[in-house]
Amino acid sequence: MIRVLVADDEPLVTAGIRTVLESAGDMEVVAEAGDGRTAVDQAISHRADVALIDIRMPVLDGLSAIEQLRRRMPALRIVVLTSFGAEPNVLRALRAEVAGFVLKNCRPEELVRAVRAVHDGEAYLSPEVTRLVLGMVAPVDAGRRQAAAERLAALSAGETRVLHLVAEGLSNADIGRRLNMSETTIKTYVSRILTKLGCANRVQAALLARDAAV
Repeated sequence: MIRVLVADDEPLVTAGIRTVLESAGDMEVVAEAGDGRTAVDQAISHRADVALIDIRMPVLDGLSAIEQLRRRMPALRIVVLTSFGAEPNVLRALRAEVAGFVLKNCRPEELVRAVRAVHDGEAYLSPEVTRLVLGMVAPVDAGRRQAAAERLAALSAGETRVLHLVAEGLSNADIGRRLNMSETTIKTYVSRILTKLGCANRVQAALLARDAAV
């Protein structure tokens, strides 16, 4: 069973997430938290595998909680629950190297897919959040574009093709279907891309691809 912590200051949202995840059959919500401080304590005491954390919470905001958990539980996989209107905070979460981003109004099956993906060591970024993140980055100057292009030059043609689809927010399974390859093969491609580019996660790689775009 995947042990999940849900942190959100709206009890109705938390209850809904619990229902969605536990109906999947392979997940257990081991703890809930209504503020960031409790989220940190509960994640540690219940040895959660995955934490779903809202950005905006009282006592200790979600981003500060995430930063603490990254230091204290480096193996914990964190998925940020975000919404349109929280754009500046998304970049801060990105710098904290979270494993995924999902919109709070996403479909239930997407939430389940995100938790499974990050638990398996992948990163999950919904297409909507990909567009949100890429859309709020400032225009790229020539020097930054050139630096990004030089980093991408280390990729093979196949890796570059996969990276472009990652930048669209596609999952490994979706990329595999698009390119007629197995999901395992795509996972290997993505791992190799992150290593070559020196990126910690798919979001950083997607931003790099965006910087290099003409």
